[in-house]
Amino acid sequence: MALPDNTPSIPLGEEVIFPEVVELNVGGQVYITRYSTLISVPDSLLWEMFSRKSTKGLARDTKGRFFVDRDGFLFRYILDYMRDQQLVLPDHFPERGRLQREAEFFNLPELVKILAPKFSKQNSLGDEGCQSDPEDSSPGIDTGRNLASLGTAACASLVPSGDGKRSGFITIGYRGSYTLGRDSQTDAKFRRVARIMVCGKTLLAKEVFGETLNESRDPDRPPERYTSRYYLKFTFLEQAFDRLADAGFHMVACNSTGTCAFAHEQTDDKIWTSYTEYVFYHLSIFG
Repeated sequence: MALPDNTPSIPLGEEVIFPEVVELNVGGQVYITRYSTLISVPDSLLWEMFSRKSTKGLARDTKGRFFVDRDGFLFRYILDYMRDQQLVLPDHFPERGRLQREAEFFNLPELVKILAPKFSKQNSLGDEGCQSDPEDSSPGIDTGRNLASLGTAACASLVPSGDGKRSGFITIGYRGSYTLGRDSQTDAKFRRVARIMVCGKTLLAKEVFGETLNESRDPDRPPERYTSRYYLKFTFLEQAFDRLADAGFHMVACNSTGTCAFAHEQTDDKIWTSYTEYVFYHLSIFG
């Protein structure tokens, strides 16, 4: 279903000094949009900027684009809202509060209302609360009885330990490649590990690896959900092992697979690719 066209029309005969397509530089991010979009919300900051009769006083960058010194990443949602007065955010959006501040700056009161946190009796955090995975939900009566039958060690693994570290699994994985010559007795030529991947609960991974954890591939993952898209900023497995050992983790399993990718036509050397995983576990036991 087509969305209603809320774009204000420009009166005939009224002189417009701005081009039909306007280039913006917002905090270093370049946006290209229609002039009618920028003036679509009366009395907003952008409406005030681009409904004037002169461009004098408007900041420009070195390439002549109109410059706004605000968060360039969050401006995409401001611009989306101004196109049709609707807001669509990705799941588990972590910067709702900052976006509300941007909406206040651009003088968009309706957007501010949409972004305001909603409180309820059931959940004091409203929409800001983190939703856990279905498998993380509180165990029922039958599940509780089963855990009780397993003894104190199993129950202790569900609660934080005295040193603040939570119990759970972290899996370290990496892909590698190596060349094996015709003479199987010769040493294989290994290539450096390109990327070390981290799988596990987000909060646990952040506790262990801190600033060395690269979250760029999965930035919106809440603390109590699991991820398989994080990787480390270094490429030495020993560094990962050291951090896990310092956090009280122990390796409980490992596995590796290797496949022959192709053979060199002239030397008969075979290029092998491998994938290896190491599973670490931290058990919390009181007493």
